[in-house]
Amino acid sequence: MSTALVTGASAGIGRALATRLAHDGRDLVLVARDRARLERLADGLRRERGVEVEVLVADLADRAQTEEVCRRLADPDRPVDLLVNNAGFGLRRPFLENDVREEEAALDVMVRAVLLTSHAAGRAMRARGRGAILNVSSVAGFMASGTYSAEKSFVTVFSESLAGQLRGTGVTVTAVCPGFTRTEFHERARMRRPGVPDWVWSDADELARQALADVAAGKVVSVPGPHWKAAAFGLRALPRPLVRGQVAQAARWFRRRG
Repeated sequence: MSTALVTGASAGIGRALATRLAHDGRDLVLVARDRARLERLADGLRRERGVEVEVLVADLADRAQTEEVCRRLADPDRPVDLLVNNAGFGLRRPFLENDVREEEAALDVMVRAVLLTSHAAGRAMRARGRGAILNVSSVAGFMASGTYSAEKSFVTVFSESLAGQLRGTGVTVTAVCPGFTRTEFHERARMRRPGVPDWVWSDADELARQALADVAAGKVVSVPGPHWKAAAFGLRALPRPLVRGQVAQAARWFRRRG
């Protein structure tokens, strides 16, 4: 039975992906900071799906703990066939109003950890001639909206680059770029939920299903949901000055609503 390692597995999209993978019969390595939540999820998946679940508690803002995850990914005696890089969080204040230590932690989790774990998993998978990496990015990566947008832009472009380097090796890389999704993301970041219509929001379980289907198909960039596909196409097609202007206008609108 194949094994998937999922970071940020205790909540939100990561939890939905882990649950879907267990439903598909995959053994799991669940990674997050909250041991209690991981253990509850692991117990439920073992009981309901009959899969093996390993809990690995790690804060990916910490270099030493990230390297522990990398060692697990590189272990030839316990191969990981799918790496899901999902861990991340939002910051509710603009860059210059934020504590730079919080900004650095976000960069460590959403950029450095993705780079290090992809390196460890990619080398191990290439040596075996099979495997897949799924990096959770965001439609925000096509925008110009703060450091979260910049970090997710890195994730998408990095995934595209690595996919090209691994072409023909039996290893695939996919960046999934969701839009607004019903999870705990905004509450955990103490951010207001954007005041957009209900139909705009994606369901995390359906997002997980589509993302994993695109991984199986070897798709490099996955944008689940037809409206988010259209949004991503528009953001990539529009001139960048116009994209920057629209983002600035949206930011002013949200501030007025606050």
